[in-house]
Amino acid sequence: MSRRPRRLVVTAAALVAASALALTACTGSGGASSTGRPDPNASVAIRLALGPSNLDIRETAGAPLDQVLLDNVYQGLVSLTTDQKIVPALAKSWTVSPDGLTYTFDLRTGVTFHDGQALTPQDVVWSLQQHQKNQTWANATDLAAVKSVSASGQTITVVLSSPDANLLFGLTGRAGTILKKDDTVDYKTKENGTGPFTLGSWNQGASITLDRYAKYWGDKAKVKDVTFDIIAENQAAISAAQSGELDVVTGFDATLNDQLKKSGFAVTNGKATDKYVLAMNSHNKYLSDKRVREALRLAINHDAIVKAVGGAGKTLYGPIPELDPGYEDLSSVAPYNPSKAKELLKAAGAKDMTLTLTIPSVYGTTLPQILVSDFNAVGVTLKVNQVDFPTWLTQVYTNKDYDLSIVDHVEARDFDTWANPDYYYTYDNPEVQRLYTQAIRSTSESASNDLLKQAARIVSEDMAADWLYNWTPPVAVAPGVTGMPIDNVNSRINLAQIAKSKG
Repeated sequence: MSRRPRRLVVTAAALVAASALALTACTGSGGASSTGRPDPNASVAIRLALGPSNLDIRETAGAPLDQVLLDNVYQGLVSLTTDQKIVPALAKSWTVSPDGLTYTFDLRTGVTFHDGQALTPQDVVWSLQQHQKNQTWANATDLAAVKSVSASGQTITVVLSSPDANLLFGLTGRAGTILKKDDTVDYKTKENGTGPFTLGSWNQGASITLDRYAKYWGDKAKVKDVTFDIIAENQAAISAAQSGELDVVTGFDATLNDQLKKSGFAVTNGKATDKYVLAMNSHNKYLSDKRVREALRLAINHDAIVKAVGGAGKTLYGPIPELDPGYEDLSSVAPYNPSKAKELLKAAGAKDMTLTLTIPSVYGTTLPQILVSDFNAVGVTLKVNQVDFPTWLTQVYTNKDYDLSIVDHVEARDFDTWANPDYYYTYDNPEVQRLYTQAIRSTSESASNDLLKQAARIVSEDMAADWLYNWTPPVAVAPGVTGMPIDNVNSRINLAQIAKSKG
């Protein structure tokens, strides 16, 4: 079975907000109520915790590029809504053959790149071929099943060597980004996309400004420009918002949300695919025993964890979050039961067991402290080894040298990591691998989802890891601002509907 190498995706917002892990939840919408009329000449300022090192959407890793450039500057044949629905973009429509091997896209006419050149079918063919050919390009393996790409008139035909249920999803991201054929633009400092915004300016480490593209093929942007202000420190971001320098704040420590609310901001916890995974290394002499892994899961009070993070999260008892295909409530698999945990540890001969938790220091101390307490209550000693993120990447992610570890995995539809025995989770179950392969090759969406559910249940029942919670990151929006996405802003921020009223 072929597997896509999975890149580890950790957003700046997750890293910054996680440093306190005491987020406060509250309800709201994508903007405070306003009676003013939207101002087409308005400017909107949005806080990001971290900016990109350069602007090359093809090769530069990191969520900030996706947040700023996807949908806004660069587009694909299809796009992704905040609730994970695949919708038309540069393609007006598409069809899929009954055998799942041929995808036919109807390319829009009247689309221009930001340099004024028309989008042609040849640009689409060339772009997809380049994305597949250049393995250093981001998400190139999302097109691994593509056998050929061709054009006839405005019709783009993509033929696969085998069905791939994730193809359209892959095309919504970087692998599907359409570029001008043989363009000579310096992608590291400039852009040439087809989206509703062009690059106005980029001040590395400080800000990125996008300007409305007057010749955009669809509905024009509702504001003149949007500036992403790069502000790493939370309190500095809150102060900027209070002084009127920011209209939207993302990725912040929600213990500060009262300050924003007093300034009139609406604060909402959005849905997301973030999964705080407690990885368990099956190569450890204790953790190779399923009874021990189950005992650790039963010892964890997940409701207490959600409370400790201020309610900015949901309990999650399996590898697939609610927004992804194949989700099922698996809370019955390993509910909180310290008494049973003690029994399992005794049966496994794991008396006086000591384990080490290796965790990036940016995640703070709240989660480790909870686990130390919960495990101690069932007779397990937990040592905590906080390391910087580069060290974690080498020691845990690459060398698999750990007992337990915690990281927030933000990427959507990443179940393939559980079907990959080479991934740092060290989980190897041929039945899960078989079900995942069948799910990807299925031509029926419902059948694919059912197969993923089966596989996810097995992973959870195998006690392969624990899923501490599903993070629901807060977004604060100033009065008079509407249309700001709330869900999945850690992955992308589509500015098409954002508007700002006068006054």
